[in-house]
Amino acid sequence: MPAISKHKPYRVGRSRTGLGLFATKPIKKGTKIVRYFGPLLDSRKKKDDAIENKYLFELNGRWTIDGSVRENIARYINHACKPNAESDVKPRKRKVFIRAIKNIEPGEEISYDYGTDYFKAYLKPIGC
Repeated sequence: MPAISKHKPYRVGRSRTGLGLFATKPIKKGTKIVRYFGPLLDSRKKKDDAIENKYLFELNGRWTIDGSVRENIARYINHACKPNAESDVKPRKRKVFIRAIKNIEPGEEISYDYGTDYFKAYLKPIGC
């Protein structure tokens, strides 16, 4: 799998749903685009302040990434029912990468499927 480029192939821009992440260069299928990161939270401990945080990414039953930090550019990637990327979760390493599952053209918005658990917790259900 190709590594994440030192020269970022994306930018944050206006999307139909607010802000989104857009390709600035062609991104080949299989390429790691960006890492989803932030402080690790112990999923077993109740966190009252985490309830309103829509940038939580559960790694496993023990660890969750708090992706709300400004430096986490991956938080701008929006949901799509027919995405061009997917999350590549590495629970043992406590890391998540967003990887292209199709060739992505410059100007195209980068998207992945958030999954049904996210929508149950934070938004109304959608019909993918």
